[in-house]
Amino acid sequence: MSEDLSRMDATAQAALVRSGEASPLELVDAAIAAIEKVNPELNAVIHERFEQARAEAAGDLPDGPFRGVPMVLKDLDGYQAGAPYHGGMRHLHDVGFVPTTDSYLTAKFRQAGFVFVGRTNTPELGLQPTTEPLLYGPTRNPWDPTRSTGGSSGGSAAAVASGMVPVGHAGDGGGSIRIPASECGLVGLKPSRGRNSLGPEVGEAWGGNVARLVVTRTVRDTAAVLDAVHGPMPGDPYVAPPPTRPYVDELGADPGRLRIGFTWAAPDPTVETHADCVAAVQAAAELLSSLGHDVHESRPEVWDDEAASAEFSSAFINAFATWTAADLDAIGAMTGVAVTEDGVEPGTWAAAAIGRTITGVQYVEATTVFSRFTRRMASFWSEGHDLLLTPTLPEPPLVLGQMAATEDNPLAGLFRSASVVPFVAPFNTTGQPAISLPLHWSVEGLPIGVQLVAAPGREDLLLQVASQLEVAAPWADRVPPIHA
Repeated sequence: MSEDLSRMDATAQAALVRSGEASPLELVDAAIAAIEKVNPELNAVIHERFEQARAEAAGDLPDGPFRGVPMVLKDLDGYQAGAPYHGGMRHLHDVGFVPTTDSYLTAKFRQAGFVFVGRTNTPELGLQPTTEPLLYGPTRNPWDPTRSTGGSSGGSAAAVASGMVPVGHAGDGGGSIRIPASECGLVGLKPSRGRNSLGPEVGEAWGGNVARLVVTRTVRDTAAVLDAVHGPMPGDPYVAPPPTRPYVDELGADPGRLRIGFTWAAPDPTVETHADCVAAVQAAAELLSSLGHDVHESRPEVWDDEAASAEFSSAFINAFATWTAADLDAIGAMTGVAVTEDGVEPGTWAAAAIGRTITGVQYVEATTVFSRFTRRMASFWSEGHDLLLTPTLPEPPLVLGQMAATEDNPLAGLFRSASVVPFVAPFNTTGQPAISLPLHWSVEGLPIGVQLVAAPGREDLLLQVASQLEVAAPWADRVPPIHA
C-alpha cells in the first residue's frame, strides 16, 4: 500500500477495507509498526496486544462500519475480556487482575469492527488531569515530550496524535476526554449523561459525572463512532434522548444562525486564563461570527457567583474523596485482596482517607448542591443561548512533574489539578455534552483547544458546528514532531 495510514482517519481506513484496497491485517500491521516506532519515546501504549490483534484481523471480523480499523483501549473506564486492567494502580498490577468479560462499550467497539492493538496509560484511577502514574511512568506529548498529554485519557490521546492509531477509547469524569484532546490537538467529545452505557460493571460512576467515548483526529470519526456505540443497555439509570437521525448526517448540516455566548474568565476567580487560551477563544468567536452566528460575550449567571462557586468546590471535594474511598473498597472486594497504602499512590490514599470521614448526610448534601448548581447552569440554555464557547483549559499543556505529591503534602497534585479543570468539570456535573476542538496553536507550537457546550442531549448541534469549524479552519495537516 502506498497510502500513509498514520495520517488517515478511521473513516478513510475503513473505506480502504470496504473497497478491497487494504485488508484488516494490513491496517493492523501498520498500526503495530507505528507503535513500535514512536511508543518508546512517548510511553502511550502500556499493554501490547499485537499477536492477538493480528489473529483477529486475519479472521472473521464483525461487519461493522469500522471493520479492520485498529484502535487502542484506555486501561481504565471499561473492561476488555482477557486483557490486564490496572487503572494505573499498583494493587491491580500486583494481584494480576484480568477481567473475564467485556464492558458494554468495549463490546460495541468490537461489533463496530475495531481491532484492539493495545491498552494505554492513565493516571491512577483517573484522578488527575495528567498521565503520570508512578506505576508506568509519564506519557509524553508528541508536540513536546517535556509536556503532559493531559489526563486521564492521555495515553490514548498521545497514541492518536502521533499516528499510532486513528481512534483511542477515552473516558471523562472531570474533563478526561476534553483535556487530552486539547493538549494533543485532537477532537474530544464528552457525550451527554446516559448517551453511552457504563455497564455492566456499574450503573453510574462518580455520581453520574463520568461519560465515555473516544478521542479522534476528525469530527467525522467522532460522529461515526458515536453512531456505532450510543444507546442504553438494560438497567442503565439514565437514558439520553435518542437522536432524530444518525450523527454523521449532522456533518455539513446547516445549524442556522445560533446564539453563542463566549467567555475566557474561569468560574473559579482564583484561576487566571493564560493569554494563549484567551487568544484561542477570541479567534474561535471571530470565526463563528464569520460563519453567520450571533456571537457575544456572555456566560451562565452562576459562573459569576463566588459564593456558589465556593459551595460547589467544597461539595465536589467531599464527593470526590468519597468516590475515591468507595473505589478502593470496591477494588478490594473485586480482587479479594484489601487495598492497602502500599498499593496506591500517596495522593489517592490521602483522598480516600478524607472520604472515609465524610458522612452519608454530607454526601447527600453535596449532591443537593450539584442539583442546585445544574439548574442554575441550565438557565443559560433555556433562556435563549444555543452554545457556550470557552477555553478547554486555562493554560497550555503543562510541563511534566507539576502534579506530583510531595513528602509533606500528598494532596499537592490533586490541589494543582483543581486549577486545570474549571472550564470542563462543571459540565460533568450538569451532564451536558461538550466538545474540545483543536482550533489554535501557541507560538511555541503547542495545541490549544477550545470548548463548545450544548444543552443536554444536543450532540447533534455540537457536531454540526464542529464540522463547520473544521471546514473553515482545518487542522488535519498539522502533525506533531513525534509522529509515526
